[in-house]
Amino acid sequence: MRPPFPLKDIALQAGLSLATVDRALHGRGHVARATGLRIDAAIAELERQYAEARIGGRRLVLDVVMETPQRFSNAVRAAFEAELPGIRPATISARYHVAETISEAELLAILKTIRKRGSHGVVLKVPSTPAMAEMAGQLMEAGIPVVTLVTDLPARARTGYVGMDNRIAGATAAYLLARMAGPSAGTVLLTLSSARFSGEEERERGFRAALSKDAPHLAAVTISEGFGVDRTTGALVRAALAAHPDIRAVYSIGGGNRAILKAFAEEKRRIDVLAAHDLDSDNRALLFEGKLTFVIHHDLRQDARSACQMMMVHHRMLPRDFRIAASRVAIATPHEGV
Repeated sequence: MRPPFPLKDIALQAGLSLATVDRALHGRGHVARATGLRIDAAIAELERQYAEARIGGRRLVLDVVMETPQRFSNAVRAAFEAELPGIRPATISARYHVAETISEAELLAILKTIRKRGSHGVVLKVPSTPAMAEMAGQLMEAGIPVVTLVTDLPARARTGYVGMDNRIAGATAAYLLARMAGPSAGTVLLTLSSARFSGEEERERGFRAALSKDAPHLAAVTISEGFGVDRTTGALVRAALAAHPDIRAVYSIGGGNRAILKAFAEEKRRIDVLAAHDLDSDNRALLFEGKLTFVIHHDLRQDARSACQMMMVHHRMLPRDFRIAASRVAIATPHEGV
């Protein structure tokens, strides 16, 4: 049976070599069952895209690579899937490579495979390390545009950045938290998922600068490397509570908020203010329950749209002076937690 789409399109969507797809579809030699299922899924996805799009525009495939808690990767994926059907003039599909924790070597291997296989663009939320910057630069040299999401890499290593201004976000959190915490002395606990993400460090710097100006009666202490995962984050919070008996507020930069709340409850400690980031499903529920004081967020759908537009500019499908909207810091309260 003749394949319903060009073999190169099926291979690109499935993330397999052209030879593997050709062998599978024409019965030339043994092909693993998992490989066959990937090809079937790729064909089904192409059928969905063509049925929905019904336009003759160029088809682009982008790769979204993230090291992030599943809560956030689910939110990012939902944002892209909501935006992609409406993107014009291209028809765009996405492949996702996500993990809560992953070694640098594994991330680099994923990006090397993408560079070798080909892609119309890569969206990255990865640690800001020299090796990651070098690999992103190699993707750019191969003609693959790179867009960083939420956390950045050096400008030479990417086409553009999408997401909020993290320093402003941190300063905004300090401004609000200081007024909600009141005039009593105490310590604010800052929780980072990892110091390897430049966006989180920018939030911390913005917060500390604003806190020292707006609320010098409040000290700040930082914990890191919990990766937004409940088990590791909870252990770090419990250790911080034992070391700092005057902690009474939290600025959760890196997530794991249920674990933070559980650690405070287990130690019978009170939280006057708990500020967090991102309106993922967990944080929406915690807002609704009144357990988060406020959440700083931005429009992930706007980020997804902007990332696609940057890639279309690169591929000359939009004019080079096309205006791409910037993300703005927004605040959600328990009244918006539904």
